[in-house]
Amino acid sequence: MTAIILDGKQLAQDMRGELAEEVTDFFENNSITPKLAAVLVGEDPASEVYVRNKQIACQKAGIESELHRLDADTAEDDLLALITRLNKDNDVHGILVQLPLPGHISTERILRAVNPMKDVDAFHPENVGLLVQGRPRYLPCTPSGVREILRRYEVPTVGKHIVIAGRSDIVGKPLANMLLTRGADGDATVTVCHSKTSDLAEITRTADILVAAIGRPRMLTAEMIKPGAVVVDVGINRTEDGLVGDVDFDGAKEIASHITPVPRGVGPMTVTMLLFNTLQAARLQAF
Repeated sequence: MTAIILDGKQLAQDMRGELAEEVTDFFENNSITPKLAAVLVGEDPASEVYVRNKQIACQKAGIESELHRLDADTAEDDLLALITRLNKDNDVHGILVQLPLPGHISTERILRAVNPMKDVDAFHPENVGLLVQGRPRYLPCTPSGVREILRRYEVPTVGKHIVIAGRSDIVGKPLANMLLTRGADGDATVTVCHSKTSDLAEITRTADILVAAIGRPRMLTAEMIKPGAVVVDVGINRTEDGLVGDVDFDGAKEIASHITPVPRGVGPMTVTMLLFNTLQAARLQAF
C-alpha cells in the first residue's frame, strides 16, 4: 500500500483563489482593502524567505502588505514603539511579528503588545484563551492549516485517536484544543506527546491520525506508525539532503493511508490561513 499524498501546495493554491474572490467581495461592499503589516527584526535567512512568500501571497489575493525591517540590534522599546504605532493605524488590520526574535528581546512582551484584534497569528494570550474556550477569534495558522487539510481531503476526526508529537505553543497545544472541540472538524480523542514521553513509539502506533511537530528530521519512522494511519508532517528541517520533515517519508508512505509531503505539505497552508485571518480581521474591525 502506498499512501495518498495530501498535497498542501495544490490545496493552498485552490484556497487562495477562493480568498481572492472573498477579498474582492469585501472591498466592493465596504470599500476597504485588508492590510497586513509584517515586522522583521534581523536578517535570519529562513525568516526572510517566509516573509517574502507572505508578501507575494498577499499581492495575489488582493491584500495590501507592508514590511517593516529592523536591525538585529534594535532595542526592545523601539520595537514596542513600532507595534504601538501599527496598533493605532486604522488602515492596518493584521500585524505579524516574524519569529524568532533576537535574544535580547522578550518574545512574550512583544506578542502581548500586539492589539488582539490585529493578532492574525493568534499568539496573544487573549486569543489563546478564546481558542481554549472553544470560541476563537482567529485560528493559529499552522494548526488551522493542518485541520483544513484533513477537512478538505475528507479525513474524519470524529471519534478518532489523534496523536500529536510536539507540545509547542505554536502547533501542538493549539492544535490539540482545536481537535477537541465539538463538531465535524473536531470531536477527537487527542494525545499530546513530548520529549519526556515514555515509549513514544508505543503511543504513536495507536494513532488513527499522527501529527509530527517535533523539529527533528525523520524522527518518526515507519515502525512507529499504525498501518493505515493518516500522517501529517508539520516539520521542516534543513539537511544535507535538502528540506525534510519530522517523518521518514519514504518508509512512512508504505504504511500510512494518507501522508503530507515536505515540502508541498503543511507549509503552504500556513501562509494561506494567515491571509484568511487578515481578511477576518478586516471584517471584525469594519463593524
